[in-house]
Amino acid sequence: MRNICFAACMLFCLTSAVGKTPGNARYLSIADSILYNVLNLYQTNDGLLTETYPVNPDQKITYLAGGTQQNGTLKASFLWPYSGMMSGCVALYKATGNKKYKKILEKRILPGMEQYWDESRLPACYQSYPAKYGQHGRYYDDNIWIALDYCDYYQLTHKPAYLKKAVALYQYIYSGWSDEMGGGIFWCEQQKEAKHTCSNAPSTVLGVKLYRLTKDARYLEKAKETYAWTKKHLCDPDDHLYWDNINLKGDISKDKYAYNSGQMIQAGVLLYEETGDKQYLRDAQQTAAGTDAFFRTKADKKDPAVKVHKDMAWFNVILFRGLKALYKVDKNPMYVDAMADNAVHAWESYRDENGLLGRDWSGHNEEQYKWLLDNACLIELFAEI
Repeated sequence: MRNICFAACMLFCLTSAVGKTPGNARYLSIADSILYNVLNLYQTNDGLLTETYPVNPDQKITYLAGGTQQNGTLKASFLWPYSGMMSGCVALYKATGNKKYKKILEKRILPGMEQYWDESRLPACYQSYPAKYGQHGRYYDDNIWIALDYCDYYQLTHKPAYLKKAVALYQYIYSGWSDEMGGGIFWCEQQKEAKHTCSNAPSTVLGVKLYRLTKDARYLEKAKETYAWTKKHLCDPDDHLYWDNINLKGDISKDKYAYNSGQMIQAGVLLYEETGDKQYLRDAQQTAAGTDAFFRTKADKKDPAVKVHKDMAWFNVILFRGLKALYKVDKNPMYVDAMADNAVHAWESYRDENGLLGRDWSGHNEEQYKWLLDNACLIELFAEI
């Protein structure tokens, strides 16, 4: 069934992608097939999606604040993986202009996401789990990714409601800014223990996007301030990659994830475009070189000579946002080509019998339960490629 669906999608894209090269049509057909596959396999009875396919009866959620774990069968996915479907639909609509993606987004994905909307605590925002199951943690970065998608979708549709949503989320996000440690935004509203790159770097991107949409200079000024704070406190001067977080005691968690550096690359490019300050561009180029040297290092299972990005899939996709923004400015294709090659190789070599990939693109780790986000993010990636 999957092969039939894939072939139909391939035929659709090849015949309708006017002006696209055959290569681009192929990428779009892959994105399209993943979208419909995920919607079919992960669907629930109440318009939401499951955390994994198949559903894991012993699911252990380990990405919550303070080391909190949620164990056992989940009734629905958490917000973070669900939001990847919005990113994918927006990317496909942007790439193709095909209104079927707009319909899926507005009739299915966005209504589902509103089940995470929490007005019981102000300012209102999306909480990490559907509100009908009680209050759950609220994460600034979860809301940033969604706000970024609303900015992009507003730019495509010009519907004021989407810009209004992005602005409301921006206000929530910056309610997490404090003067402790000289500024910066916390990660989790309920556990204000540390300030993370993942809540500050994409806030910079969001600020520039809102500045472009509204021409309100306050967004640009705050973006510059947020960028400067993040660079000062969380940039490794040796390789120009970004550490994970700094706590209120000044202790730095020096883990490095591809998405953190990727968002600072994108932030630097956007700020360079708006200000003309070439230091932002130099920052982005140095960090891009650092990410390639640090992350594209894992030997592929089938061909050890091929080096694969070693971080998990969604982190790679967010890195690609930065690499693509940089490519548009400096026209150096090395980094975007490498990421695209990795993704295509993984798709061709390691997807399972259900057409799903795990978070490891090198083929070494087999996973019984495929995470929603590992596959939702591929919709965006192949559309953006």
